[in-house]
Amino acid sequence: MIEDMTVDHMTRKQFEALPQREPRSTPLMCTAIVILPTRRMHDSGYRCMDFVAVDDRNMAVCRLSGWSDVVHIDGIGGLSIRRRIGEKIPANPHGWSIDCLKKSGLLRLFTGTPIEAGEALSSFEIFQRPKVEEGQ
Repeated sequence: MIEDMTVDHMTRKQFEALPQREPRSTPLMCTAIVILPTRRMHDSGYRCMDFVAVDDRNMAVCRLSGWSDVVHIDGIGGLSIRRRIGEKIPANPHGWSIDCLKKSGLLRLFTGTPIEAGEALSSFEIFQRPKVEEGQ
């Protein structure tokens, strides 16, 4: 952790210099995640991303994984942590994902269903829409 510096004031080099969490560590609780695209390429053809855990004081804790090509929000397929702890899976899970494009290095947010973009306001909203089945 960089003493007395919130993530709002850190440079990319400072994020990259953070210590890496040990592989196969127990789950880490944090209040936010900073996505740090890398220049490394994954076998999938997309860039790898690293993720920085942020604590409740808005301070960077450590880097979490530098070899992932996709972030699955709420777990793969949107099945949530319920799947891992043995609870009932929601009837209609929403599977959001983020990857990092090969050439530009920009982040792409996607899901298996159409995305509806909200109004152009100071906070931008996106919503996952249900799939429209043929014949409906």
